[in-house]
Amino acid sequence: MRVLLVEDEPKLARAIAHGLGAEGYEVEVAASGEDGFFRLARGTFDVLILDWMLPGRSGLEILEALRAGKRTTPVLMLTARDAVEDRVRGLEAGADDYLVKPFAFAELLARLRALLRRGAAAPELRLQLADLELDLLSRRVTRGSHELDLTAQEHQLLRYLLENAGQVVSRQMLAQDVWKESVRATPLDNVIDVQMGRLRRKLDLPGLAPLLHTVRGVGFVLREAPR
Repeated sequence: MRVLLVEDEPKLARAIAHGLGAEGYEVEVAASGEDGFFRLARGTFDVLILDWMLPGRSGLEILEALRAGKRTTPVLMLTARDAVEDRVRGLEAGADDYLVKPFAFAELLARLRALLRRGAAAPELRLQLADLELDLLSRRVTRGSHELDLTAQEHQLLRYLLENAGQVVSRQMLAQDVWKESVRATPLDNVIDVQMGRLRRKLDLPGLAPLLHTVRGVGFVLREAPR
């Protein structure tokens, strides 16, 4: 199980990550709201442990953005705020559970397991934007009434773009997350541009609104064109 822990107190973050690692969880740690938001945009996690008070972007802002994007990742909020109105605010924003500091690690682990048992972490079976749909089980891709014939690389690239729909992804992100090349002796920019061009020709069929856009000097974004 992949866990994203967003916590700016280094000692607490290390303790939680160490404890969860010993229980077999794969833990990524973000020390700020911006870092946590960036990691969520780039990857898929089974559960999110999210502190409320964070530098850069608050946990509540991250949670609201997550739910606004229709992401159903289970969220356990950590906070020193123990007033009833604060708990209600967090739950109404989309938190699945709420743990007030200080807490025992055993309680955090129990709550985490309960979230996963409830099935909230079941993966989505389809990714969709407008009339574009990717079935993750059958690997079938359709745009309206058209079935698209994609290569394995194009399929992987489209899945990444759909998981990050509406957000600009850079060539560096694509090289690292799709091509798995974190350290490159030779830049992959030309390879990425060629693959994106091929994918665009398959997605943006004649007569259909374009979905795949180039952001000059930055990267690419999959989104509906503004009307």
